[in-house]
Order: sequence, then structure tokens, then C-alpha cells
Amino acid sequence: MTSVPHDNKLSPALTQQAQRAWERLDPALLGQLDESGQANLWRLLALSEYLGQVWSRDPEALAQLLLQGQLNEGAEADQYGPELATVMAGCPDETQAMARLRRYRHRALARIAARDLLNLAPVEETLALLSALAEAMVVAAREFLAAHLAPQWGVPTGAQGQPLQLMILGMGKLGGGELNFSSDIDLIFTYLENGVTQGGRRELDNQQYFIRLGQKLVNLLAQTTVDGFCYRVDMRLRPFGDAGPLVVSLAALEDYYQEQGREWERYAMVKARLLGATPTESQALHELLRPFVYRRYLDFSAIDALRRMKGLIESQLRRQALSNNIKLGRGGIREVEFVAQTYQLIRGGREPSLRQSPLRPVLAELQRLGLIDHRSHRALIEGYDLLRRVENRLQALNDSQTQTLPADPDNQLRLALAMGEDSAETLWQRIQQAMADIHQVFRDTIGAEQDEESELGGLPALWQGPGLDVDAEAILAEHGLEATLWPRIRTVRDEFSQRRTGPRGREVLDKLIPRLLQKLARQKDQESVWLRVTSVLATILTRTTYLELLLENPGAARQLVTLCAASPWIAEQLSRYPILLDELIDPVALYQPLPPEGYAAELREYLLRVPEDDLEQQMESLRQFKQAHQLRIAAADVTRVLPVMKVSDHLTWLAEAIIEQVVNLAWQQLTDRHGRPSLAGEGRGFAVIAYGKLGGLELGYGSDLDLVFLHNAGAGETDGAKPIDNSHFYVKLAQRILHLFATRTASGVLYEVDTRLRPSGSAGLLVSQIDRFEEYQQQEAWTWEHQALVRARFVYGDDDLAARFAQLRRRLLCQPRDAAKLKEDVVSMRAKMRDHLDRSDKQQFDLKQGPGGITDIEFITQYLVLKEAAACPALALWSDNVRILETALAEDKLGPQAADRLIQTYIDLRDTSHHKVLAGEGGTVPLAERPDACEAVLGIWDELLGE
Repeated sequence: MTSVPHDNKLSPALTQQAQRAWERLDPALLGQLDESGQANLWRLLALSEYLGQVWSRDPEALAQLLLQGQLNEGAEADQYGPELATVMAGCPDETQAMARLRRYRHRALARIAARDLLNLAPVEETLALLSALAEAMVVAAREFLAAHLAPQWGVPTGAQGQPLQLMILGMGKLGGGELNFSSDIDLIFTYLENGVTQGGRRELDNQQYFIRLGQKLVNLLAQTTVDGFCYRVDMRLRPFGDAGPLVVSLAALEDYYQEQGREWERYAMVKARLLGATPTESQALHELLRPFVYRRYLDFSAIDALRRMKGLIESQLRRQALSNNIKLGRGGIREVEFVAQTYQLIRGGREPSLRQSPLRPVLAELQRLGLIDHRSHRALIEGYDLLRRVENRLQALNDSQTQTLPADPDNQLRLALAMGEDSAETLWQRIQQAMADIHQVFRDTIGAEQDEESELGGLPALWQGPGLDVDAEAILAEHGLEATLWPRIRTVRDEFSQRRTGPRGREVLDKLIPRLLQKLARQKDQESVWLRVTSVLATILTRTTYLELLLENPGAARQLVTLCAASPWIAEQLSRYPILLDELIDPVALYQPLPPEGYAAELREYLLRVPEDDLEQQMESLRQFKQAHQLRIAAADVTRVLPVMKVSDHLTWLAEAIIEQVVNLAWQQLTDRHGRPSLAGEGRGFAVIAYGKLGGLELGYGSDLDLVFLHNAGAGETDGAKPIDNSHFYVKLAQRILHLFATRTASGVLYEVDTRLRPSGSAGLLVSQIDRFEEYQQQEAWTWEHQALVRARFVYGDDDLAARFAQLRRRLLCQPRDAAKLKEDVVSMRAKMRDHLDRSDKQQFDLKQGPGGITDIEFITQYLVLKEAAACPALALWSDNVRILETALAEDKLGPQAADRLIQTYIDLRDTSHHKVLAGEGGTVPLAERPDACEAVLGIWDELLGE
């Protein structure tokens, strides 16, 4: 039995871990180690569970490391390619290829990690070798697949018949040659030119071939087997992200960046580098990217773009409650990268020396060019080196992808020892100082503008505590504040003092409150506004990052006060979901909702930041996106930037964008399990029909979504590993969609969804085959169901289903009807609704259900369509009430006075209803405030629908 080394710096738990790993190793091999070798091995086994696992499975790797001198000599970056070529030679199939690649990766990583953990390698060596290893493995996988698939698919060729290969852009840290120990690899695939494959059993066009090759390449590297995986591969940086094809030609790539490339893509492309490329390919890519990334002029717009990106990262940290993150936190690795890339984007067009991917040479050039001084350069380089070493050793502990410092004492000690420190406290002090120095350079470069010191006078004294002798009323009066605020301030101050905010939180709060009081001076009803503002603060007292956000962004604090003054509903949303405070930072974006197509595009981009396999975070992100954009719409609403019709339009576009992504998520989950349903044509064979307010483009802030689901699949079943029949697939799809909408996460429910307007209501199938839907509507539907159809609208699905539904709806609405029977049915249904839903009484008037209110106007509109559309099909074109009434006027089905009265009253009532919601009130007004126009509406009702 080999004697066990002793290391008095290890905790008992780390000693036990080393002991367990030691006992799994080959005793004969251990016996050959000298005392130094045993001590090194014992330390490594204590520091890294991953190394113990590798060497217990692969004792030869350990022998090479400790007995053949590899520990004392770093690998050469150019040795991985030839070694992998030997390893992959004669590989018979993809299963074997996976095994060989993974085993080689473990052996190479173990050698790099061992030298790094024992402080035998400088950080530049470690990063360079990790990057060279990843590049060699990606290229080896590509070469294996191309050769393996050639007999079947042939070789892709260009216009001159020359062979082409898949061009692979390494992005991020892989592109910069600075890969982490356990990084994802970000890739983009492209190829030189279009053409076809030659020499195989089957001819494919080049794009088809490269997409199939790319899919196999991602699978070969990322699939988890008994040997683990090579790399998690992220392809979402490609044009259009997940919505775009996996591979496009170089010409298509150029078109995309010229026409649609965004600032964050410029930032990403600074790091782009071709892996295993020919000189022709490298030159072609350089010529394509240079004008997109590096502008000829000094491009100071890059500062704002990068500042916004940094804001997104900080909001992500708050969203996920991350702390101690050495990559994304303040003063982290990302801030060093942002400083370098800011100058690259601003000046790279004029300074060719800045057009390079690795970070260190860029920082050296910035100092040489005088763009940063010696002190800043030193802070960035030394801080970056420290944080990268911490990051690599943190990930080498267990081959896990993390940049968050450990919270448990054993892992803290393990990391400290790996960094050459005897205690976690010493290491933490070094990290804190380095991050503080980096953050100062970052703020000097692209940080948010510094607060302008305000003339706060005696306002801070009001918050400093009861021990101070202050003339509160005089101070308040001096700043235009009401004397009645003083008791409120004292109450909140006393309540907050009982909360555990920590020293930093109290410091920030002491600075923030006087500034908020100063901004309160411009508001009416200051007591109410103060209570709303402090209700928001109460929810973030223990989350200092949000308090700092308001302190460091005077504009955000100003917007908080302004919006709390304008709307109790907005104040409630901010207090329930503090993440919405991020939206206050940019007042331009806050008061400018997106254009119609912008919601879908921004939501797709927003979801790119969420891991594909993290359903919980995807659901949470959908809810956060909805809340953020509802806040923007409400801000524009209360400030009258948007009229009521546009408010509903924006709320409707937002809901439609969310429906699209919910269906995509549900579809992906279901097809992963069951495959796709068999269909006659392309597409999904599925449609979502909106009824009610969503169908009529009249959505409000708290509106439900009235949805009906249709499909056009016939008999058959899905093509997956667990096939089910088509109709069952679509029922499960609808159930999954409803689940995604209704599940309550930390940010609440996405939308309440009502599906009772489907054929046969709650007793009917959740999804209707479109032929059956048409049959039901023609033969079994009640008049009220055709009334509902007036406001129905296709909002998601295949084009052929959209056309089919439009024809079906038009045909149903335009069919002749018995006028007397129609009038009787409409009047009867309205009476039933009023009996059940009208909240009017002797004191209050119900804006929606009261006599002459919103619903009466909607019923008049629906009656006109059902009565007149047979002779006047134009009435069946629109689903919103205002355009239907405008059409009725144009077609002489309604007089000018009546049409104008109905339209204007409808808009005014909806506007009032919207603002009642924003004011935190119900949908009623005092009877004395009932609009006079409601009497005119009743007169029109009697004229059209009376006896």
C-alpha cells in the first residue's frame, strides 16, 4: 500500500476527497512516484474532482504526466492537430469518432489543468492551449465527417469545379484565442459559393450539404455520451439566430450584415476568426467583415451601443440574482473586453493595428496609441490575468461552466490554494481590488455619466434619523414640498430602519432618498406619490443593485417618480416586478414603444440570450418581456404620447409576438418527443385564431386572450420515436400552449387564456380540424357565436390556413339571415349579459356593460355586420369595431351622425377605461360622470334593435 501524502493546508473535506480519488488510482503507478510527484498528485486530487475522474479511467494519461515529464513541459499549440489526425485515422463511424474525440479531450485538458492548478503555466499558455485544443477538435471533427460522408453525398464544389469545405467562424473567446477551461464554443458556419456536390451516390446543392454536415458536426461535438461531451456548441450568433438557416453562403452572409447587421453583431465580429481555413477563405471573410465592423470614420456611436449591452448584462445579473460573478459583474472580465472593443469599434477603421481578435495585443496597442494611460493599461492587464486564472481554476475544479465565486468554505479554500493563496479571504481581497480598478477604467471609457451633484440643502437631514435637530417644515418648504409629507417621511424612515439592508444598502439609501424627495417637488398630491415610490423601494431594500441603479442613473430615478405620479398601476407593477426598473434607464426607449413588427423581432433576439434547454428561464423571460413592454406602452399612454387606439394596437402586437414564441416553444417540446405530424404540404398545419379584444385589436392592460386553435391535418401519425396520431398531437400542442401561458413563475402568469369560444364551448375539442370547424359554424353555431366571429382574426400559423380561415369567416358572415330572428337573438343575448355582468347601480355606471356603454356599441356593430354583409361584403372585412363602423358609414348602412356618435363614444369610453386601470380603479364611474353620449347610443340601439 502506497503511503498517503499529507498537506496541512487542506481542510478535512478536501483531504477526504483526495483520499477517495487516490484510492481509485493504480497502486503500481503510485509506487513509481517520488515524494514530489506524490505531493503534486495529492494536491491536484484535492483541488479537482474532474482530474481524479479522468485519471481513474485513464491511468496512462497520469503516467505520461508524472512519469514522462509532461507536468514540467507545456504542450505545443500546434501539436493537437497532428495528434488528432493520428487518433482519428481509420475511424469507422460517428460513434467511434465521438469516443475518440472525447477521450483525447479529457487527456489534453487534464494536462493543461494540472499545470495551471499547480501554478506551473502562465495564464497566456493556458488560454492559448485551451483555444488551440478546441480549434483542432472542431477541425478534426469536420475533416472526419467530410471524408466519412463523401461516398454518400460527394464533395461540394464551386463554380470552377474546385472542392469547397465548411468554413467555421470561431466567435468570442475561441475566436480571440482566449478560451476558458469549460467554455461553450460559439460558431458560425458559411461556405465560399453555391454549387452542387460531386462524386457521391446522391447530388445535393451546396447549402443543403453544408447544413447536413453542420448538423452532424454540432452533434458530434455536443452530444453527451458515456465519455461526456467535447464542447457545448452555440450557433445562435448566426444571421437571424435560431430562426435562420444553420449555414448560409458567404454572399448571403454579406447581404445580411450590410442590410440588417446590428451593433451587437459588430461587437461579436471583432472576435471572429476562421478555424482551419485556407488563405482564400480567410481573405474572402476579411474583405466581407472589415467594412461592417470597422467604419472609416471615428465611430463614437459604438460607446452608446456597448453601454446598452453592458446594461443588458447588468439587468441579467439582477434578473438571475447573480453575485460574485467575475465575468459579468462590475469590474469583471466582460468590462475589460468592452473597454478594448469600444476602442476597436471607434478607431479600428483608421488604425489597422486594432483589427485583431486577441485581447492582450489590443490593450498594448491602445497604450502605444495613447488611448489609455500606463496606469489604466496595468489595471486592465493585471486584473484580466488574475480573473482569467481564477475563472480557469474555478472551472477546472469539476469541468463546470461557471464564473461565480463559490459560497461554501471548502470550495473557497480549494480555489484559494489553486491560486497560490493560503486563505480564501486573501484571494477575495485581491479579486475585489482588481475588479474595482477595472471598473474605474470601464466607467472612464464607456460607463454611465456621473451624477451631477444636486443642491440638496437640508433634505439629507430629514432622512438621517431622529437624533438630528432639524426644522423639517422649513426644509420641505424650501424645496417646494408639502409640510404634510414630514409624518410620512418619518414613518417610512422608521420602517426601513428595521429592515436588514446592510451597510452598503443604507449608504445608498441615504444618498438616494434626498434625491427622490427633490424630484417629488414637481408633482401634485405629493403624499400619494411618496407612498407609491416608497412602496417600490420597500421591495428592493435588500437588493442593493437596484438601489444603486436608481442612485447612479438620475434619469431612472426621475422616471420612477414621474410614472408613480401618473399611475398607481405602474407603481404596483414596479413594486411587484423590480426588474422593470431596468426599463427606466433609457427614457427615449421608455416612451417610444416598438413599431408593429418590432415586438416579434426583439422578442426573438431577447430569447437568444436564454439557453435553449432552460424551459423555466424561457418562460420567465417571456413574462419579463411582456411586463417590460407593457410598462413602455403604459408610460407612453399616461404621458399621452399614444392615443387609445394606438395603445390597444401596441398591446395587441405585443400579445401576438408572445403567442408566436409560445407556440414555437410548445412545438419544439412536442416534436422533440413525438416528431412532426404527417401533412400534405409544408408548415405546421396549425393556426391560432384570436377572438374578442385581441381579435378586434382592442386589447387592454389586463385583458384575457380569447383563442381558438385549428389544424388542417388528416389521418396519420407523427414521425418521431414515440409516434402519436395527428389529432392527438394537436390536442397535446394546445394543452402545452395553455400550460406555458398559465404557469405561475416568479413573474406571474403570462396571460389568462379563454378557449370557450371554440365549437361546443368547454365541452368541445381543444383543437378543431378546420373542416369540422366550418361544418360546425354552418350547421350548429348559435347567433352569438357568429357575433363572436365578427371579431375573430387569424394571428398565427401557416399561410394556407390563414387564407382558408379568411374565406371561411367571410362566407359565414356574409350568408343571408332572417332579419327578425337575428334581431331577437341579439337583443336576447344582450339582455342576458346585462343581467349577469352589469355592475351599474344608483351610484355607479359600468363603462363596459352599462346602458349605452362599450358592449352596446359592440353589439350594434356585430348586428350591422350579420344583417347587412350578405348585400355588402365589405362589412365582413375588418374585425375591429371602429373600422367596421367606418365601413358601414361608407356603404350607407349607417347615417353620418349615428356613425360619428358610435365611433367617438366608443373611443372615449375605452380611453376612460384604460386610464381607470392605470389609476388602479375599477371599470365604473360615478353616475353623475356617465357620458351624455351614452344616451345617444341608446337612441341608436332603439332605432336599430328596438321594437
